[in-house]
Amino acid sequence: MMQTLEGKQVVLAVTGSIAAVETVRLAHALRRKGAVVQGVMSPAACGILHPDALTAATGSEVITRCGGTIEHVLWCGEKGRADLLLIAPCTANTVGKIACGIDDTAVTTFATTAIGTGIPVLVAPAMHATMFRHPAVAKNLGTLTAWGIGVIPPRIEEGRAKIADIDTIVLHAERALLGKPLAGKRVLVTSGPCREAVDDVRVLTTRSSGAMGRAIAVQAFRLGADVTVVHADTIPCVTNVFAENATQMREQVLAHLMPPIDYYVSAAAISDFAPVRYAGKLESGIPTSITLQPLPKLLDEVLARSTATTVAFKLGGQRQEKAQQMLAAGAAMVVVNDPPVMGAPGGDFTFVTQSAQRNVRGTKEEVAAALWAELL
Repeated sequence: MMQTLEGKQVVLAVTGSIAAVETVRLAHALRRKGAVVQGVMSPAACGILHPDALTAATGSEVITRCGGTIEHVLWCGEKGRADLLLIAPCTANTVGKIACGIDDTAVTTFATTAIGTGIPVLVAPAMHATMFRHPAVAKNLGTLTAWGIGVIPPRIEEGRAKIADIDTIVLHAERALLGKPLAGKRVLVTSGPCREAVDDVRVLTTRSSGAMGRAIAVQAFRLGADVTVVHADTIPCVTNVFAENATQMREQVLAHLMPPIDYYVSAAAISDFAPVRYAGKLESGIPTSITLQPLPKLLDEVLARSTATTVAFKLGGQRQEKAQQMLAAGAAMVVVNDPPVMGAPGGDFTFVTQSAQRNVRGTKEEVAAALWAELL
């Protein structure tokens, strides 16, 4: 796991939602990313989760009241320790107090101080769906957004606006702390395998797992981009567009080139061939031939239609020669790798550009980070 939050100090503020029980796991998740975590709890939160539990999870004594050492200033004031104030869960009551500048708990006092100082603030609302739909709550959340506070959307399930899952909250924390070099940029990624129908029950596909495309898309989100992924999977924090086969992928990619995108990353294992489909189900036990029809190259169409910075992937034989052809056609970078990497958690990759080649070895998350570092 990449230590994306190494050296960052996060104040994890907890309010009186039943979702407070999730904050022990959240604290551990932030620390696994390298963050130093300081817990702060409101009185209502202490009635749901004992402060000792969060103390154990963070490794630091939880703050439940602001006393003579002016803890809110020490952490969130000018030259304070905190890099981020994360309020998770954040109740409707606390949202309203923050929007009105009311400090009557340690959490709201920390929030007022952080907002006044200008350090990043994130809130993860959690409440009943009827409360989340209340016009005053919506207005208060709008006020926080207008002040530059990040609101992590809740999951609407079972009549509740449930706190976002832990992975999503951590991604938003990373996005808030990594400088947003891709802020304002639109990124379009293709990811995963294509499945071409052979008959009514069988498909022709590859060993691709989609791990590379997911890692590239998630890293772009961390860096501040507006990310759209065309695939047959679901990734948190991005716009997911469904495409199962090469035809659907082509249609969706071309449809999403406008308004103009800034980056196109072709990480999917897009089918080179489609079988001539058999009507019904092929009978078992009988030798069968399948006719494969070549498919158009989506990359060529994107390069012809878009001025986006384009990253292509090349796997298999004649890789270097094909990479040079892709660069000549307009790709900014070609990522070259060997077939065993497909479906594996990591491996060896080569970044090929007009001016240089760079060998990168690591997990796909690490390779994705290196890819964006190369492009920026």
